[in-house]
Amino acid sequence: MNNRTLVKQLAALPDGPVTVAGWVETVRDQKKVQFVILRDESGAVQLVNPATRELDPEGVSVGAAEALAMTESISALTHGTFISVTGELKHDERVKLGGLEVKIGSLDVVSEALEIPIAADSSLDKRMDWRFLDLRHPKQNLIFRIQTTFLHALRTYWVERDFVEIQTPKLMASASESRAELFEVGYFEGTAYLAQSPQFFKQMAQPAGFGKIFEVGPAFRADPSFTSRHATEFTSIDAEISWVDSHEDVMKMHEELLVAGFTAVKEKHGAEIAELFGIELQVPTLPFPRIPLEEAKQIVAVRGYVIPRDDADIDPEGERQISAYVRETYGHDFVFLTDWDINLRPFYHMRHPEDPTLTNSYDLIYNGVEISTGAQREHRIDVLVEQAKEKGLDPEELEFYLDFFRYGVPPHGGFGMGLARVLMLMLDEHSIRETTYLFRGPTRLLP
Repeated sequence: MNNRTLVKQLAALPDGPVTVAGWVETVRDQKKVQFVILRDESGAVQLVNPATRELDPEGVSVGAAEALAMTESISALTHGTFISVTGELKHDERVKLGGLEVKIGSLDVVSEALEIPIAADSSLDKRMDWRFLDLRHPKQNLIFRIQTTFLHALRTYWVERDFVEIQTPKLMASASESRAELFEVGYFEGTAYLAQSPQFFKQMAQPAGFGKIFEVGPAFRADPSFTSRHATEFTSIDAEISWVDSHEDVMKMHEELLVAGFTAVKEKHGAEIAELFGIELQVPTLPFPRIPLEEAKQIVAVRGYVIPRDDADIDPEGERQISAYVRETYGHDFVFLTDWDINLRPFYHMRHPEDPTLTNSYDLIYNGVEISTGAQREHRIDVLVEQAKEKGLDPEELEFYLDFFRYGVPPHGGFGMGLARVLMLMLDEHSIRETTYLFRGPTRLLP
């Protein structure tokens, strides 16, 4: 429909003929007039039709018959039906919806809808069952326009700084992180694994001489968790850079990247976010606070919460507590928790030169939830082999990876970050199901 006008474009047009198309949101079928709210991918507009209920018994004019047919067709419209309408655009400040309306001249039912099986107050699981209908809602629609703006801003940041975009394979011969969360798939006469992350391959780009790389792509975790922030398939945002002095270089890039993304979202969608989500989106200030993990645990303990674990990790409540502290102390929604114990990190994280029990690594916490892990990587082959053995890994199974480091590689580091988690926290949603186009979890493979 080359002559179709999007709803968002109507305000800039003069009164006159126009064609709009979308789905029926509501029909108000009154005695003397009919109103239809039509919504397309850009917004909603009011359509109006003077109702004709009866014909003149003395004779029927062609115009009268057409008017009656129009009234009857509008009365029969069901919620969700896709229609195309040509009519007269009129600007009128009295119209609450956008200050304009379209008087219907002709109406074509493109695709009739059955009764919609979900409503705005349906359970999340039922809405996920009917996700293609759930996504028609303006709030859900906005999430993925925000996602588009956010990712475009990240790519712009990277490209302007000479990063190279790569696409790494998702079928692997061995684990990319640990065997505990691997999906096995049959691969001809053998077995392959779905990639948990692009970790090995984004590191491969460093000895390849790429310097700085990024990827936005799927990752898979065979994790039977049913929390609001876990999925078995998710979109991972990854970056890796050469010639770092420490994980501080990675954190600096990471925080600048997020500020670029948040700035773009606020500039383009801030008003809509306030209207539909009821929040005032804040662009974080630079630099983000940085707190060593051990110090963070002490802060949390002083606040009255003792992490109920024997290891050195921090649990979800600990993350919430340290975020509350950072918000109170620094007025910030982000915090880097740095210097993690070697027992909590994979073999390829570089260890502190002063304290070999700690790694040059961090977790990024946003509004009480971990959204990313980053680190400086170990690039010395002899050290890397020994650290793999310490973790109980067989270096022979890692030969293809270890070969990256046998022919010269610069000091490097990077991070991986979950896209749906960032959007969930940005928009104050309660589950990544809301911010994932089609969610995949332990019990969901449809639609």
